[in-house]
Amino acid sequence: MTDPESEIATRLVAAEDEHGVHILYACESGSRAWGFASPDSDWDVRFLYVHPLDWYLSVGEQRDVIELPIVDDLDINGWELRKALRLMRKGNPVLLEWLNSPIRYRVDTEFLAAIRALAEEHYSPIACFHHYLHTAQNNWRGYLHGPMVRLKKYLYVLRPVLACRWIEAGRGMAPMEFIRLVEATVTDADLCVAIDQLLVLKRAAGELGLGPAIPEIDAFLAAEITRLAEVARTLPAKAKSNNTGMDVLLRQTILGQ
Repeated sequence: MTDPESEIATRLVAAEDEHGVHILYACESGSRAWGFASPDSDWDVRFLYVHPLDWYLSVGEQRDVIELPIVDDLDINGWELRKALRLMRKGNPVLLEWLNSPIRYRVDTEFLAAIRALAEEHYSPIACFHHYLHTAQNNWRGYLHGPMVRLKKYLYVLRPVLACRWIEAGRGMAPMEFIRLVEATVTDADLCVAIDQLLVLKRAAGELGLGPAIPEIDAFLAAEITRLAEVARTLPAKAKSNNTGMDVLLRQTILGQ
């Protein structure tokens, strides 16, 4: 595929035509946005969309996601806006990452400014912390044992661990870019060198690339995952916020089409 961004734009328009929706925002959500893509990494495109007004006036439950077939390494799917806002109300960190992605394929600037303001208002450090910690724990238990490991799995544990450290330090929502997390939360020189070397290997290897276990990173992750599990017990619950701003954005967006 010689021009993936052009192909992504074409497929987003086709999705609008096929499903009768309007896409408000589309971004990269995976390793390309994180900054450690391999040569054969997929494009993980995620988008937010709305239906015409009549769709929202139906008594019956309706499907609120669109999932396009994966073709030519393009993984494209999206959430309907009301679904996205309900998840935001629960502190869903996946949506927060989408809204802060450094790679964007479709942007309604007014909509993005409004929903990002709501994301700041409803941001829940405890929900995000627990999400990242569970992600790290699951990948650590599932993949990082033995003399040879899949290189990308180190990053799939490191990134959420560093996101927890970012949140613990009171920095707000964790950024998508892995290098920003490293620069802000890793001070040990040997660990920084090990991470830099890992990034070089990961970017050069394929998605299934294997490499020997890295003792410096293994030791850091083992200790930090244990420590962060204790930190999670001390985080205060976030006060419940109201839905007024979300309701306003939903109505304005649907009626403004």
